[in-house]
Amino acid sequence: MSEMKIALKAGDKIVTATVAENETARDFVSLLPLSLSMKDLFGREKYATLPRPLSEAGPRTKTYEVGLFAYWSPSRDVAIYYLQDEESIPSPGIIPIAKIDSSAEAFCVSGSVKVSFEVLRNEQ
Repeated sequence: MSEMKIALKAGDKIVTATVAENETARDFVSLLPLSLSMKDLFGREKYATLPRPLSEAGPRTKTYEVGLFAYWSPSRDVAIYYLQDEESIPSPGIIPIAKIDSSAEAFCVSGSVKVSFEVLRNEQ
């Protein structure tokens, strides 16, 4: 099976991301297409609350890397990490949904940003 890709559009910038192989990621994809107004948190991530909780069956981690798109289950939030500050994620940790294929620079802007998510269909 080929990797699933999603497109994230922020302003006039579009980036692609490779979807993680876990139940949480598949559950997120089932919500697409989706637009979220994402707020800034700690100068390192953009986050937003989903319309419903996702499956928590994916693997959890307390670390992140730039370009990670992940689920924070205590408050059904998703986050895009655009700057590494070496801080760890508090319990219960985050569940990876996708990893941006190139740069997360599109999200390194002050304030909120509206982000649209959609599945990229394989044209082959």
